[in-house]
Amino acid sequence: MPATAQSHQPRRRRRTNRLLAGAATVVTAGALAAAALPASANADESHRGHKPDHRPGRYQDVQLLSFNDLHGNLEPPAGSSGRVTELQPDGTTKTVDAGGIEYLATHLREAREGNRYSITAAGGDMVGASPLLSGLFHDEPTIEALNKLDLDVTSVGNHEFDEGARELARLQNGGCHPTEGCYADKEFEGADFPYLAANVLDEKTRKPILKPYWVWKQKGVKVGFIGVTLEGTPDIVSAEGVKGLSFKDEAETINKYAKVLQRQGVKSIVALVHEGGFPASSSYNYDCDSPGAGDGISGPIADIAKNVTPQVDALVTGHTHAAYVCTIPDPAGKPRMVTSAASFGRLYTDTTLTYDRATGDIARTAVKSANHVVTRDVPKAPDMTRLIDKWSTLAAPIGNRPIGYISGDINRDGTESPLGDLIADAQLAYGRTQDPETDLALMNPGGIRAPLTHTSTGSEGDGVVTYAEGFTVQPFANTVNLKDYTGAQLVQVLKEQVSGPNEAAPKILQISSGLTYTLDLTRTGADRVVTDSIRLNGDAIDPAATYRVASNSFLAGGGDGFPTLGEGANELVGTDDLTALEQYLTANSSATDPIEPPAADRITVVQ
Repeated sequence: MPATAQSHQPRRRRRTNRLLAGAATVVTAGALAAAALPASANADESHRGHKPDHRPGRYQDVQLLSFNDLHGNLEPPAGSSGRVTELQPDGTTKTVDAGGIEYLATHLREAREGNRYSITAAGGDMVGASPLLSGLFHDEPTIEALNKLDLDVTSVGNHEFDEGARELARLQNGGCHPTEGCYADKEFEGADFPYLAANVLDEKTRKPILKPYWVWKQKGVKVGFIGVTLEGTPDIVSAEGVKGLSFKDEAETINKYAKVLQRQGVKSIVALVHEGGFPASSSYNYDCDSPGAGDGISGPIADIAKNVTPQVDALVTGHTHAAYVCTIPDPAGKPRMVTSAASFGRLYTDTTLTYDRATGDIARTAVKSANHVVTRDVPKAPDMTRLIDKWSTLAAPIGNRPIGYISGDINRDGTESPLGDLIADAQLAYGRTQDPETDLALMNPGGIRAPLTHTSTGSEGDGVVTYAEGFTVQPFANTVNLKDYTGAQLVQVLKEQVSGPNEAAPKILQISSGLTYTLDLTRTGADRVVTDSIRLNGDAIDPAATYRVASNSFLAGGGDGFPTLGEGANELVGTDDLTALEQYLTANSSATDPIEPPAADRITVVQ
């Protein structure tokens, strides 16, 4: 039965406020509306003549700093994962190097200066799919870093369930790992901040497995936070990770707990939602309120926001790894701020919530918000450098080992990516060592977490792929499994890429050498996969024939919206997928003969 943590009892005293000297005013871009507040709206103290009145004014600006989808990226992410696109005044774009916990800490600490009313919140996926520095130690380093970062609260995300509810409860409450024990001299103390999981219920007790909400209080100001993850979490997490849990509708859950908070006298409410949208531009500073409020964003968060009660004043979101600051109309038709700060610690969002002491609510016409780049031109936070050095020393003997050589960057971008082809080929090669009759391999794009970069990330030298880099690419510890499918089932699998749960946001599987087909994006639904074009080694797929397919255990179980993959027969469970990649790189590359990036020409895309 999944562990519950209904009463969060941290080992150290909870930090509920932060006293920093200076004025409370924060200036950001992206005003929600042009409506003006009374003259005292941005004043912490009012003045009558020459005699100061130290009683609080009616309106108090509260700073909300937020980020999402960190995924244990303590060190600056490599390649495109460590850059953001910035829109320039003349309409052109440029890329900016971004991310790294040493820089994120500095940026957040500088942003807090002068703001006595400041809250730091996150939108889930703080851990999971993490690079080796954190993932090797079951993400204890990331929790330790977030404690030092003074994170106040976060929602859970789907990746918080990668290792199941018991492990999530351990990250919250502390204690050494049940099988690997303690990594340091003292027991792991857990998170100083609460994880919120309002819509994740224990199937037996029907209660949330963690706190559903949390209230920040300071000098009469109260702001409530409700945390949810996407209802579809079971579709994108291994079955073992969500065993014994049920996931409820996001908007309905938020509305339920908004009423609870209202009854407790908390009228200022922020929802932390691990579900997101897709802005019309990839630039972090794109105006997604052009031409009108919320017009530049689509996807699940748009529907959720339109159904969340107007009692909620802002939504901090995530999951899609996109960057946006939008005002999506609430059910009453009034604009409401919805934000997301991309991923991997490359951005943070600075939002001003103007609190009305007379009503206890947020004056929503005054809400302002903007995303800011976590640039690497600021001093590194020394405490984060020490943390990275400590864990790097423990990880180095494993992580620095070379496992292969590449002649150039092998990227994961695009409908079909060079890295996706490489991983699929590695799994096909491994499958054939287990069963020579293995015909092909399929890889889910979401399981490829980072590119392989030619430029050295450490002292290994350019072109050398280390175990740590391989771990960053495939951190899930899935096994490579073999299953039998009919040709008809194989065709159905390919059509599930663009239909059913994947119709709105297609998940194009990465395919091994020999499999080819046409993806016609001018069509709709399953018809986008052109059936007559599907070939294996030049031959059409025989609907009645049997094909032996290699895939990771997540896909083989029907994950990512591919139920037909879960119906295969004669399953053979193999080694973990990182070992399969390591074996392929070792066997097919050397310092003098590195692997070249695959051409990514197996899928013909018609647009």
